[in-house]
Amino acid sequence: MDERKSYSEYLKEKFPPKARFVKRMEALLGKAEAEKFFEISYTKCPSSIRCNTLKIRVEDLKKRLENYGWKLRQPFAKFPEVMIIDSKLEPGELGKTREHLLGYYYVQEISSMLPMLALRPEAGDFVLDLCASPGSKTTQAAAMMENGGTIIANEISMGRIGILNSNLERCGVMNSIVTRKEGVALCERLLKKSHIRFDKILVDAPCSGEGTLRKSPKTFLMWNENMIRKIARTQRKLAVAALRLLKVGGVMIYSTCTLAPEEDEMIVDYLVKNFEIEVEALRLPLKFREGVCEWEGKKLDDEVKKCLRLYPQDNNTDGFFVAKIRKLSDREEGR
Repeated sequence: MDERKSYSEYLKEKFPPKARFVKRMEALLGKAEAEKFFEISYTKCPSSIRCNTLKIRVEDLKKRLENYGWKLRQPFAKFPEVMIIDSKLEPGELGKTREHLLGYYYVQEISSMLPMLALRPEAGDFVLDLCASPGSKTTQAAAMMENGGTIIANEISMGRIGILNSNLERCGVMNSIVTRKEGVALCERLLKKSHIRFDKILVDAPCSGEGTLRKSPKTFLMWNENMIRKIARTQRKLAVAALRLLKVGGVMIYSTCTLAPEEDEMIVDYLVKNFEIEVEALRLPLKFREGVCEWEGKKLDDEVKKCLRLYPQDNNTDGFFVAKIRKLSDREEGR
């Protein structure tokens, strides 16, 4: 890299956005806001961690990390376990401390913490984390549940299961059962072969990753609309299969780290139109924008306004999408 160039200038030259992607973001945000989105997309996110309260109290971890000379900030009074490190750290320093190796904290971007803050699992709940690896949200759920209740943590990739198991062990999680199966197939098998139904389900679906550009600028080069449409079909199948396993009255969080409406609101819109559900309003401690109700000429149900869109420029985070869905009955359209 040319030393005369800033890091962001270097990234802009190496990973330019495709014209169609720019046009779509301008359609979502307007030209001025889209410029802010792309500008911040070439910068790094602040370092953030989540205290693992299964192993250590928040105040004790804070003291230990401050002894390294780190400057810590707890941005949310209601969630003191969330910490931002304002100090400039050496590459890899966050993962090399004794506290990290002992599982006292999990390195996790704030946007990634939102699905579990919205789901609010409690001790005694029966929870499904359908796409669980690497385990950031599973370990977060276990801490919120104080290792009570049960979490089924599912992952299809054997390699990623190894990472998931490692993180569960490091963080002292004792209320999880790890399964290896394609998500839709797992849900259909449980539906047909058992009486298992879940109180709470997280579908943090695989996605095109438009919200993760700050840590993965290669996404600029990989981005294409055909991929978005293909992934959206898989996401819809996952969401439908999971919803069928949810107890009546139970809650499902559908989330992605993308900003493409095809993968976000249009999935929720399909659920609203085919199941008896309610999209519930969410209150989370960040600036959000409401869900998109019209996209490329297609009008969506007004319920999707209650979904939350997190744009990087609004909170200096990654981009994210969250929807909270409550199941009202087992009835489905066409069934």
